[in-house]
Amino acid sequence: MTILAYFILCLYSVALVYITFYCLLQFHLLYYYKKYNREFGDQAYLKAPASSPDLPFVTIQLPIFNELYVVERLLDHIVQLDYPKDRYEIQVLDDSTDETVEISKRKVAEYQAKGYQIKLFHRVDRKGYKAGALKAAMPYAKGDFIAIFDADFLPRAEFLLTTIPYFDNPEVGIVQTRWEHINEDYSMLTRLQAMQLNVHFTVEQMGRRAGNYMLQFNGTAGVWRRATIEDAGGWEADTLTEDLDLSYRAQLKGWRIMYLEKFGSPAELPAEMNGLKSQQFRWMKGGAENAKKLLPAVWRSDLKLSQKIHATGHLMASGVFLFVFIAGVFSVPLLLTLTEIGWEMQYFTFFLIGWVSIIAVYYVANVQAELKKESYGKMLLKFVVLFPIFLALSMGLSLHNSIAVLQGYWGKKSAFIRTPKFNIRGIKDSFQKQNYLAKKLPWTTIMEGFLAIYFLIGVMMGLYLQNFTFLIFHTLLVFGYGTICYYSIRHWSYK
Repeated sequence: MTILAYFILCLYSVALVYITFYCLLQFHLLYYYKKYNREFGDQAYLKAPASSPDLPFVTIQLPIFNELYVVERLLDHIVQLDYPKDRYEIQVLDDSTDETVEISKRKVAEYQAKGYQIKLFHRVDRKGYKAGALKAAMPYAKGDFIAIFDADFLPRAEFLLTTIPYFDNPEVGIVQTRWEHINEDYSMLTRLQAMQLNVHFTVEQMGRRAGNYMLQFNGTAGVWRRATIEDAGGWEADTLTEDLDLSYRAQLKGWRIMYLEKFGSPAELPAEMNGLKSQQFRWMKGGAENAKKLLPAVWRSDLKLSQKIHATGHLMASGVFLFVFIAGVFSVPLLLTLTEIGWEMQYFTFFLIGWVSIIAVYYVANVQAELKKESYGKMLLKFVVLFPIFLALSMGLSLHNSIAVLQGYWGKKSAFIRTPKFNIRGIKDSFQKQNYLAKKLPWTTIMEGFLAIYFLIGVMMGLYLQNFTFLIFHTLLVFGYGTICYYSIRHWSYK
């Protein structure tokens, strides 16, 4: 029994070490983010005049798959770009298998008649998924620069005039803009997603830029130098996050990513739980696949040690969910075994530094960054209310995301499941009875329900033993797993 107790303690401790290391790396990025804003925060972005005769020709690629509700909206926004009509072309890369194709055909014909250089590319095999579509269309692209937008984006009119000038620096191969959220206030689910994405698009991306660490192209709302794509080896479909893959291969070739924090590109957040989970699965599994694929090249490269450490933390970031899951599961039996082996919880006090670090990161990204024009008091109150809920639901996703991470490292292949969008902007919009809702309820949803009960037992055990060490932790886990399970079933029932 004593050996088992020490085994449980060991696993729990390893999980805490990994989580703390991840949090400290985030805090280090926060340091660079704050440092950059102190020194350069008021700098204005470049912008080319729309009448300049030197504007380069740009190819805009729009990868689409079964986007019935948003494809028309996308095309209507693309043609409103404030850029000379004769200096860009639009490639609609529509691999759809439903009526989306007919909508694309109609809109393409409409804008061709109005003089736009727009063409539809329709594949029937969907080989390579999004990466395959981008790669297949490249030989037909006329531009020296390639702008990419997913179907749910609504780019601002000045997008190209703002991003293209940064390519005057011959080292810049990619310009990435920040995602904004048109439906952030639609529900609690969208607010919590915005909270997490705000961290990535402020502290993480800008911190990496300021610290001269490796960034990533986020798959959309950015522009590539064509020569960069070709030099890095082109799009590859052997991971589920082809954007992260090509980003790293390009940077290892010496190209730079220019990230523009203050220039936003509006987009729609997933509004229902199962769509969010499919997106999370793709991101987490793709992250693990890329860690497996790219880390050997990172460590063989001439990067500085600090750059290699941050790149490792970046590529292995999805693994934090696996260790959150391990820490949660083993914390319940740990309640019973700590007394037996005479271990005092004060020895774990050091790991609180990780929690303090992550609170600071989320506070800065969601309150101080001023991404929305709201009063400080309102943003602070919103943060105080939402952050504990965010923590709970992040923990509740740890089973689902851990499976994705393990599959990524094991090399199990799966299809690229795109995240459905329903043209949801305001509270009156609904996704009920719409196409693309999940048809099957995965077994992980049932397991999430069982885990909620498991951690409820942990709460009751702590109260019975008068050991309140894990009371808050277990309460958050009960709420997180219970909420994830409940909304997965509820939104599945809307089909």
